[in-house]
Amino acid sequence: MELGNGFAFVARQKRLHIEGDEFFVDLVFYNRLLQCFVIIEIKTSKLSHQDIGQLQMYVNYYDRFEKRDFENPTIGILLCADKNNAVVKISLPEDNKTIIASEYKLYLPSEKQLIDEMNKEIEKLQKEE
Repeated sequence: MELGNGFAFVARQKRLHIEGDEFFVDLVFYNRLLQCFVIIEIKTSKLSHQDIGQLQMYVNYYDRFEKRDFENPTIGILLCADKNNAVVKISLPEDNKTIIASEYKLYLPSEKQLIDEMNKEIEKLQKEE
């Protein structure tokens, strides 16, 4: 599956060691255009607040230990079979801009739909700068 321009694959099931505990990040990419890591977690069940906390920990880890000073904050994407929008809103800070939770579908959007969505997100990021 093509994610779009600028994406480079970094790791699958990336092992993180945090003071003796091991964690595994499902997918790690780097986007050269956005100059940031993009972490994708995939859940085959309904999204829970624990899943959001897990992804937040991975994003924090990359921001604190992997990201260079010139790079932008890490983006976390959580794909799940089902979600409760209220749980997502309450679990994330109100000013959240780096964690995205979305239900995955059993079909892929068209290339045009993906490009349109990426362009919308890029425009939002540019407006914030």
